[in-house]
Amino acid sequence: MPSAKILSEKQALVADLKAKIDGAAAGVLVSYKGINVADDTKLRKELREAGVEYAVIKNSLIRFAVQGTALEGLSEVLEGTTALAISKDDPIVAANLLNKFAESTKNKEFQIKGGFVEGKLMSKEQMQQIAKLPGREGMLSMFAGALTSTLSGLAVAMQAYVDKQEEPAA
Repeated sequence: MPSAKILSEKQALVADLKAKIDGAAAGVLVSYKGINVADDTKLRKELREAGVEYAVIKNSLIRFAVQGTALEGLSEVLEGTTALAISKDDPIVAANLLNKFAESTKNKEFQIKGGFVEGKLMSKEQMQQIAKLPGREGMLSMFAGALTSTLSGLAVAMQAYVDKQEEPAA
């Protein structure tokens, strides 16, 4: 039986983790088994630069943090080694970076286990699909490009109509 001090520390860790998960745009669970120190350092640096919080967390602490929430289904994938990447703003960036790392590494044991986006539970396959989407900046530039092409098409059509109206009658 753990001491009262250790128990209160663990309860504080669970409360902090629950708050982080509740305030996150997305979270990705990965199995980090077999990753070497150099690769782990590189991955953590990339995630940190993208605004993603990444930490190795005990499965039991994650279980307690999601207990009684819509994300309780995450408990099903909490086996073996587990790390959690949480993105506060961009729902795609964590999945994108972790999926790229999993595909590029020679270690086939580093894998996405599952996750959540905007409070909805996602399977491993769904997280891998989300990872293939462009990031927030990419989506915004695609949207801006679509608006620009639509507006320039409208301007050309309007100019053609004006030019037609100005033609002298033959």
